[in-house]
Amino acid sequence: MGLIKNLNKWANAHTYLILDLIRVLLGIVLFIKGIEFMTNHVEMEKLAEPFQDVPGGMIFLHYLIPAHFVGGLLIIVGLLTRWAAIAQIPIIFGAILTNFLGEMNTNNLMLSVIVLLATLFFIVYGSGKHSVDYYLKMQQ
Repeated sequence: MGLIKNLNKWANAHTYLILDLIRVLLGIVLFIKGIEFMTNHVEMEKLAEPFQDVPGGMIFLHYLIPAHFVGGLLIIVGLLTRWAAIAQIPIIFGAILTNFLGEMNTNNLMLSVIVLLATLFFIVYGSGKHSVDYYLKMQQ
């Protein structure tokens, strides 16, 4: 618990508006991907092909949509940012793995790697000063 408090203190002392905008953009990308997966059943079937033989592959696909949708919203507003980002990690690793198991799409691979790096950054950095987490912390 002390590590998280130290990370929060460091993040609040070194916060920048640009980092908060990057957090919001990351949340928007995840939210839009969640909506895209909800509305595009053909794309979901195409994504499911490499995971058909993997045990638990269908459970992973059912986890994907709500995690992107809710996690994206939480990251946008900066509420439970670290937890929402941690919930995205298995999905992003799955997106990277899909490119190697299925059809290689360099655009999707690059987007997945960029989202992975941003997600890992916000797991360490936290939500920043312009977030609901910070507002709630200051209300105490």
